Amino acid sequence: MKISIAREPLLTQLQSVARVASTHSAVQALSGVQLSADGETAELRATDLEVGLRLAVEAEVERPGEAVLPARLTLEVVRALRGDRVSLELRPAEHDVAITSGGAAFHIRTLRAEDFPPLPDAAGDAVVTLPADAFVTTIQTVARAASRDETRPVLTGILVSASGSELRMVATDSYRLSVKRTDLDTPLDGTFEANVPARALQELARLAQHADTGQLTVGVGANQVVFEVDGATLSSRLIEGQFPNHAQLLPESFDHELRLPNDELTEVVRRVSLLAQKNAPLRLAFSDGELTISAQTPDVGEARESIPAPFKGEPMEIGFNPDFLRDGLESVGSDEVMLKLINPLRPGLIESAGDGGFQYLIMPIRLNV
Repeated sequence: MKISIAREPLLTQLQSVARVASTHSAVQALSGVQLSADGETAELRATDLEVGLRLAVEAEVERPGEAVLPARLTLEVVRALRGDRVSLELRPAEHDVAITSGGAAFHIRTLRAEDFPPLPDAAGDAVVTLPADAFVTTIQTVARAASRDETRPVLTGILVSASGSELRMVATDSYRLSVKRTDLDTPLDGTFEANVPARALQELARLAQHADTGQLTVGVGANQVVFEVDGATLSSRLIEGQFPNHAQLLPESFDHELRLPNDELTEVVRRVSLLAQKNAPLRLAFSDGELTISAQTPDVGEARESIPAPFKGEPMEIGFNPDFLRDGLESVGSDEVMLKLINPLRPGLIESAGDGGFQYLIMPIRLNV
């Protein structure tokens, strides 16, 4: 293999595949990027056996071939180069790849190519094409609620379903639940439902944000899903197990429903949260016509701020995790937010005012008097 590639496109693609390459596998090849060249393009591939990524880049191919290189080292080398083009040549006898640009030359040892697994193409029991921008927006709305606790793997995913003219994603870490329904302009040709690792969808969102095409293809099989967008192919295993029935978790009725300006409420929550440290809760105290948000951390300090609120009835105070509350408010995506409450010991619900299709259920924190 001997190829020449413009440095900037190569660097961009290496940054993406390096995020996917494994950092802790016993199989050394999984920490690498597979570089394959044929015709007028080169393809970069990386996988950690959960998520796989294939990216194409234009290249002048003098001699086709392939090699597996340490992903992060190769990325740092290409980032450090200053020439406009980069030449890569596999030297089989030396078991390395020569990387040259301008006056700089590097020789990087290859990893065992036979240990690098093949990556799937987009095919499956269901193949559906969706608008990429709607898919990305929906991911970004719910992703923060997905669990990072690997001991409960089913909650580390996002339940993605699409049928008719609706795309829906659900994520929960058992302390909060985020649901986003997105209406599509054109009805879909097929349907699917899959629990996809949140990490895979967040990587897909990064790729699709910079895509020139407006369409994204989803292929769902028995245990994997493959996404294609603008020449990039991202594959992921599906998470096994029963995802919680989110409809059963949402209360049927609430005692208080407050319509509030989202920007003002979010800014107050951000400010007061600065003094909610060391797991201190954010306190929301409701009285006639007013909401007071406060936080107190021993040996640090306290903060308090009030805003008008259409609250009526007996005063009530409820506590929330400040980060979780802020995540919900920042995900609303509308000028006004609906805050629905029952009592200090029952979950609260944040919704986008109007028909925004967003619901965010958040568990309260029991407050000490």
